[in-house]
Amino acid sequence: MEQVRVGFAFCGSFCTYDQVMPALERAKARYGAVTPIISEKSADTDTRFGAAHEFMREMERICDRRVIDSIQKAEPIGPQKLLDVLVIAPCTGSTLARLANGFSDTSVTMAAKAMWRNGRPVVLAVSTNDGLSGSAKNIAALLDKKNVYFVPYRQDDPVKKPTSLVADFTQINAAVDAALEGRQLQPLLLGPAEEPAHG
Repeated sequence: MEQVRVGFAFCGSFCTYDQVMPALERAKARYGAVTPIISEKSADTDTRFGAAHEFMREMERICDRRVIDSIQKAEPIGPQKLLDVLVIAPCTGSTLARLANGFSDTSVTMAAKAMWRNGRPVVLAVSTNDGLSGSAKNIAALLDKKNVYFVPYRQDDPVKKPTSLVADFTQINAAVDAALEGRQLQPLLLGPAEEPAHG
């Protein structure tokens, strides 16, 4: 396969980072040239899930590239055509709203704007507690937007969090391959995650 230049952008759904880091490693193994990107808020926020600088160091270790962590660093992606495809994983409700309404006020949304300027695909792996409420209209708007593709997603806890959606991060590479061919990976809507077997 010809080397594909992938941008892999992290937003602030910190609870999913333990699932997204292995997805970043799989993308690096599959495509070779992967540039890590992180939103400014994520780059500056330590949480109970870990310290921001440790996440960034791990991203740089996996990709063997410096993290893009500002609008200024993301801006050249467009004019220099640095990427073939951009993955945003996890893609939060705030980022969905920005993308749906044309805002490019973060490093991640600037990277997305740069891709659309060049007619190149952006692949969204949603992770938001309001996917079936406040963010639903933004998901719908983005589903109808050219050069936007989604990683298949499901309700992650329909009983305790009935409006929450999360992508199946193991399908990121397959979603990227499909997006590069101009198609949405199907099925988009997944059933409940299988419960672990009990002996």
